[in-house]
Amino acid sequence: MKTTNISRYIALLLRHHPEKAGLCLDEHGWVEVEALILGVRRRYPEFNRAVLDEIVARDSKQRYAYNQNKTCIRANQGHSIPVDVELKQALPPTILYHGTGEKYVESIQKVGLIPKSRLYVHLSTDIQTAIQVGKRHGQPVVYQIDTQQMLHDGFIFYISANHIWLTKAVPVQYLKIIETNPV
Repeated sequence: MKTTNISRYIALLLRHHPEKAGLCLDEHGWVEVEALILGVRRRYPEFNRAVLDEIVARDSKQRYAYNQNKTCIRANQGHSIPVDVELKQALPPTILYHGTGEKYVESIQKVGLIPKSRLYVHLSTDIQTAIQVGKRHGQPVVYQIDTQQMLHDGFIFYISANHIWLTKAVPVQYLKIIETNPV
């Protein structure tokens, strides 16, 4: 069974539209595993716990987490719906990166990085990850973020369970486009 489409559907349900499968997330984004399985089966009748376990275990971005006794599941970050995934406030590295598509540069240069439909701006610890993220949006552009100055100016950073750095916004003055394809 090909799990890519099922994994995308689970991300849609746990991050943006749980109602599409008749689900109701709690305030921390958790939903009972059995309810998720029943909801996903509406679209993918062959879906079961073994497939879910495989998706969670093999997801290279570690998008999902089970609770301690594996009766509930949630997305680790990336929500557009208001949930508190109990992010840990943390001190980030001096520099972080954000990958985007070239088509968004003009807007970013005016307003900075904003979460748009999500709750947080997602940041990477390395340039290569930022490039990969940017490629999903066309020709990649990578911004370097001066997190040291942001911290000094009172901004707060969080680290998700799968080690993605998050913040509410990154104003223009903390951004610098970096060269990712030297000639």
